[in-house]
Amino acid sequence: MRVVRLARREDLPALLALAALAGPGMTSFKPDPAALEARLARVAATVRGEAPTAEQGYLFVMEDAASGEIAGVCGLEAAVGLEQPFYTYRKDTIVHASRELNVWSRMLTLSLSNDLTGYSELCSLLLDPMWRGHGNGALLSKARFLFMAQFPERFGPHVCAELRGFFDDDGQSPFWQSLGHHFFKIDFDQADYLTSIGKKSFVAELMPKYPLYVDFLSPQAQAAIGVTHRDTLPARRLLEQEGMRFGAHVDIFDSGPVLEARVADLRAARDSRYLSVNIATRPGEEGSPASNVPNAEPYLVARLGLDDFRATLVEGRPERRAFTLSPLAAQALGVSQGDRIQVLPLKPPRAEAV
Repeated sequence: MRVVRLARREDLPALLALAALAGPGMTSFKPDPAALEARLARVAATVRGEAPTAEQGYLFVMEDAASGEIAGVCGLEAAVGLEQPFYTYRKDTIVHASRELNVWSRMLTLSLSNDLTGYSELCSLLLDPMWRGHGNGALLSKARFLFMAQFPERFGPHVCAELRGFFDDDGQSPFWQSLGHHFFKIDFDQADYLTSIGKKSFVAELMPKYPLYVDFLSPQAQAAIGVTHRDTLPARRLLEQEGMRFGAHVDIFDSGPVLEARVADLRAARDSRYLSVNIATRPGEEGSPASNVPNAEPYLVARLGLDDFRATLVEGRPERRAFTLSPLAAQALGVSQGDRIQVLPLKPPRAEAV
């Protein structure tokens, strides 16, 4: 059984090992001991209520309840762009017309933007490849939405998620090669690293201040705009199941899509139920992947709490006021008979399996 919980200082060695698995474009989770240690300290300060809004953030780990092994990580930032700029490219359209020649054209442009300042951000999603499958990726990604639904006052009215963009078979970003490379005079990984450690002033200093005409980019770069990295496609589908949608913004380095939503419109905010725990007295009664209950379905179940938040994935069927958990699931969540829990179906109706 896997459990998602807030990361703690003692998780640092496991987080460093996970970060070493991240590929190019994973800006918010680098194998930097000092940066990760500072991030864990920031999480602790956020939970204690000691961090200013601009520094508030949460980092979660997915842990095997039996062995204690850390299998994945994901993050939430309360409000981006308040202290360090949060840059994106906004896609716009400009129309050029000549009445004399009876000619007009519609041109796609990219404009450097801070439109998402103040948005909460979903970030740092990484699952060890050895743990993929069995609903682990869905649990890791979607547990954050349960947390946001429990504590909406800790987040902004809107949320966004930057997804990794397209890279070719040689590990190169066509968008970066056609655009960013010419302005920054450094390679993608170096620019990516500088932004990950908060050194973002060079973006405003070096990037063009006027709209960029997309037609001036290489055909490969044009085709890459808004395209999701193949390894990130499952994560995108999970976010879209929860109500996130691709709008007008893309990443400034690899042109990966930025998904957005109103927090109040997220599925967890609309459809979560708060029920009482009923602990099963017979093996296989309910609340485990081996459940024999008729019509049992996978559910995300979370303990109510801030620093002791925990979420897991079980199979079951909610009753009118209660949800039955196996003793193992109840122990993993740290709940007892009669405690209140948050319950949400793993997938919305008719959603594709991920």
